[in-house]
Amino acid sequence: MSTEMDRTVWQGRIDPEANSDRWHQRIEPLTVKAIPGCALIGFASDAGVARNRGRIGAAEGPTAIRQALAPLAWHRQNPAYDAGNVRCNGDALEAAQQALAERLAPLLDAGHLPIVLGGGHEVAYASWCGLASHLAREESCPQVGIINLDAHFDLRDHAHVRSSGTPFSQIAEDCQTRGWPFRYACLGVSRSANTQALYQRAETLNVMVREDRDMHVAALPELQNDIKAFMAQCDYLYLTIDLDVLPAAEAPGVSAPAARGVSLALLEPLIETVRDSGKLKLADLAELNPTFDIDQRTARVAARLVHLLTLNG
Repeated sequence: MSTEMDRTVWQGRIDPEANSDRWHQRIEPLTVKAIPGCALIGFASDAGVARNRGRIGAAEGPTAIRQALAPLAWHRQNPAYDAGNVRCNGDALEAAQQALAERLAPLLDAGHLPIVLGGGHEVAYASWCGLASHLAREESCPQVGIINLDAHFDLRDHAHVRSSGTPFSQIAEDCQTRGWPFRYACLGVSRSANTQALYQRAETLNVMVREDRDMHVAALPELQNDIKAFMAQCDYLYLTIDLDVLPAAEAPGVSAPAARGVSLALLEPLIETVRDSGKLKLADLAELNPTFDIDQRTARVAARLVHLLTLNG
């Protein structure tokens, strides 16, 4: 587990004009007494993807996202920090998830907005555990909503193998154990990539489902209203973005490329709706696989989404 900021990934052009800073000039290493800001933390893990028989390489995602984010223009008012990485050693997924959760809870306690850079989508269970640990110290039954932009439900049975395909079934079980409601919205679902059993489980768990074929520009106002209605039931939000929700042409470097997907042009206003709700506590991006990326397309999309999520901070 790395806690130090790696300056070698934060490189970029320096412009001579005033007020021309870029991320690599403003990002700071996280310190204990840092004032609240955006805190980036990497989850360098392939273990869940490997268990799920996906394309290996997502462990290098955090570095690729940082490198793509470094030269982007700085438009924030508040600081941004690099909180280092949690790295999964071999198949030690559960230990890595616990380590990330233990790193996230203090960040949340300190008032930061953590954005986790994956790594496979097994990051979602770790992110949830960190958020739940933080909220449990403040409330007995917090009203938390999970919004997942993803081609997959990731609700597979986790009784035998926990992987990148099981985090939300694990979270549902954790909510049941805690006596908390499980509020889960999955947007961008591909019917061809999810079995009937998964659709049945989503129905049983009362998941809000929007399929990729129903997510188009003409439907944007309705989608935004649906998200607002979902958020109205929640006091806190956790946003998780699996980059395989995007079309393969826009995001080729993922563990499971999408044949159709949902365009970045449509996802951005939905993400802004969540960001501007005032309820967002935590976000993560998953499944960037630099091994299969083309011209850094996927890394650039991921960096743009980090920039978008933090734009008003």
